[in-house]
Amino acid sequence: MSTLTPIDYLNQNQERIIQTYRDLHELAEPSWEEKRTSDYLLHRLEEVGYSVQQFEGHYGLIAQIEGETSDVVALRADMDALVQDVDGVVKANHSCGHDAHSTMVLHTAIALASGNLRPYKTVRFIFQPAEEKGEGALQLITDGALNNVKMLLGVHLRPVMEVPYGKAAPAILHGASTSIRGVIKGLQAHAARPQNGKNPIEAASFLIQALQGIRLQAGDPFSVKMTQLHAGGESSNIIPDKATFTLDMRAQTNEGMAELKEKTVHTMETVAALTGTSIEWESDGYSPAATLNDKMIKLAAGAIAKVLGPENLAESCVTQGGEDFHFYALENPDLSATMIGLGSDLRPGLHHPHMSFRLDALVYGTKILTTALLEAAISSPSERKGDLFIGEN
Repeated sequence: MSTLTPIDYLNQNQERIIQTYRDLHELAEPSWEEKRTSDYLLHRLEEVGYSVQQFEGHYGLIAQIEGETSDVVALRADMDALVQDVDGVVKANHSCGHDAHSTMVLHTAIALASGNLRPYKTVRFIFQPAEEKGEGALQLITDGALNNVKMLLGVHLRPVMEVPYGKAAPAILHGASTSIRGVIKGLQAHAARPQNGKNPIEAASFLIQALQGIRLQAGDPFSVKMTQLHAGGESSNIIPDKATFTLDMRAQTNEGMAELKEKTVHTMETVAALTGTSIEWESDGYSPAATLNDKMIKLAAGAIAKVLGPENLAESCVTQGGEDFHFYALENPDLSATMIGLGSDLRPGLHHPHMSFRLDALVYGTKILTTALLEAAISSPSERKGDLFIGEN
């Protein structure tokens, strides 16, 4: 069996890491449709000896290295792409970095399989579908992906204004996010006799203004904005009988989101009463806010400092973006979890159709993940001497 340390393997296979990213980038697939991506990852895992668990009904994967104990340290990657307009063509497009995340987790798994390592704890690699819909993490929880998992680590590329190139943050403090999709029902009338109708477009305009008056008691950063509004047909002289709308809602904490939602619902009810319309609505695509876990932040910070140097350890990254990774900890309060924010010179921003980043960040990102797993899982408590159980970088 190979005598390479995992870090030696990564040093010798930097171009393979980058090529894997290019392969996955070309396989971009929407949420719940990640078949080719899953097949690619499955093949790469099996060729280095993993027995991979697959699932009925979706394309998620789980691979693991059995340890001396049943306690599990897990590493999660997301696989799906966004569907967006790219230069006039609507298609699946990896503009959120999930291809990068799958690349780093895959090569961490390959690196750990490259040497004769017997972990003290079981190491599990989770490849998750449907993050963009906010549904994949909950599905994998239902499927048992977190059984016996005590520690969970994730990673996400960060825009240059959040974490600079060559640095990494030990936690990403995503905010909570959700959408409200609603229908304002009014009364159709001839535009020459508006007094005979109830205009849902005017009600929508009142709603937009009223939402700007919301304030949260805790003072948490938040936003609630109407991002879609559709009403009327082809005739310009008819007041329509309904309008459909979408509200994008974000708050930095789960408590702030609960308060924001309550006040938004009250605002919709007030606008409906004032305009004589009715508003029907439902929530869609909830993602919870992150919670700080000191144990995992310390683990991630140590790995970042070991790989990049202490001077390149960034502060925890605060962002109002959402991420369904945080369902894992929300649904499992005893789980220790954090998501590393990887600086990669990402520009102009996440979800931009032409998002790009420096590909060499994939190499040091993979080293950080590998280093963290080695520290958490390879050595038993009696073997620890205060340093990371790895070879030299």
